[in-house]
Amino acid sequence: MTNDSSTIPKSAGVSRCISAQTNLSPNRPTSVALLSCWRLIVALFSGDFSVVLIVSLSQKNSKLAFYLKGLLSRLVPNQWFRQQLPSLLELGGEGDLGYIEARVAYYNKRQAEFVVGGKAKTLLSLSSKQQSAYYYDLRGVLRYFPRQAHFHHEFGDVIKVPEFPCILKSRPIAGDNHNSILLKLNSVRHYVFVKDGTAFIDKKPMVVWRGKAKPNHPRSRLVQDWFRHPRCDVGQSNKPPIGDNPRKRKDTLSIEEQLQFRYIISVEGNDVATNLKWIMSSNSLCFMPKPRYETWFMEGQLQAGVHYVQLKNDFTDIEEHMDYYNANPSEALAIIANANRWVEQFKNANRERMISLLVMQKYLELSGQSGQTQVLVPSQA
Repeated sequence: MTNDSSTIPKSAGVSRCISAQTNLSPNRPTSVALLSCWRLIVALFSGDFSVVLIVSLSQKNSKLAFYLKGLLSRLVPNQWFRQQLPSLLELGGEGDLGYIEARVAYYNKRQAEFVVGGKAKTLLSLSSKQQSAYYYDLRGVLRYFPRQAHFHHEFGDVIKVPEFPCILKSRPIAGDNHNSILLKLNSVRHYVFVKDGTAFIDKKPMVVWRGKAKPNHPRSRLVQDWFRHPRCDVGQSNKPPIGDNPRKRKDTLSIEEQLQFRYIISVEGNDVATNLKWIMSSNSLCFMPKPRYETWFMEGQLQAGVHYVQLKNDFTDIEEHMDYYNANPSEALAIIANANRWVEQFKNANRERMISLLVMQKYLELSGQSGQTQVLVPSQA
């Protein structure tokens, strides 16, 4: 797979992304949630189970809509999902086959066969009691396969490679990560895209960052060195430790408020930075250190100077980059355009679902469970 943004294919014509964009006031979240729920119900019973929510600037993905979709999907027998599997892999003339195969190979890098043993799970034994957002995303893929199929999984922020092939949300970029099989998990939190109506040149020529900062973490260093700077609106959302400067804590800023700045910093927390997706879908320029972890968003394929501006790990070059891109806005616009194109590939709901199914199918085949399900190949017609 190439990471040149110019080679990212256009979204397939068969894609049906349901948008939760709305002109409702930000102080009416209930109305927004109900509208999202209704659209999700329509998607559910029309067979589209991989809806992409593109939110308004003032709203994040509706958790109410997400969980309602998950609960309603349980009304549909698993057999119905399994019968839909062949038809879901029909592309038809979009030229996406090589692209899809490359992404499947990237998410599931395993080549050698393996045995699923130990405390493996099945769809029936998968518990929804904890990490339910992860549960519904994983269940949404597993339902297309036999209930007796066995697999290993780990929910949460995973930063180490497991000893055996395991389905995860995140993994380290460096080193041998072949046992880390990525699926799009906890999507309601991590896949927030925006429609940004403010042009780059019309934004404040400053840097902004908000987030939780723990002691002895890169985020704490960012806040320590830049929270007083007159050209930066940098602050942590959580209370500093006793004895630390209380002024490090600043008022929370909404996505819409942060998008009034030309430059938005993205810094990894427990694993990946949650704000990276919506920054790259906006008209603001992303500043961040080189990422160490990746998810379904393929952070490991992002190129510095192409999709984002790379900061030093100690953040000492923030002002230097601000000065440069304020003086060279055309270069900033080129990076923003590449970032926007990168995001576009994740909005094709049908293709995203197909890739997820093929990643899971490859896991079952390599673990000797291919006899439980038919081998599926995307159509080249």
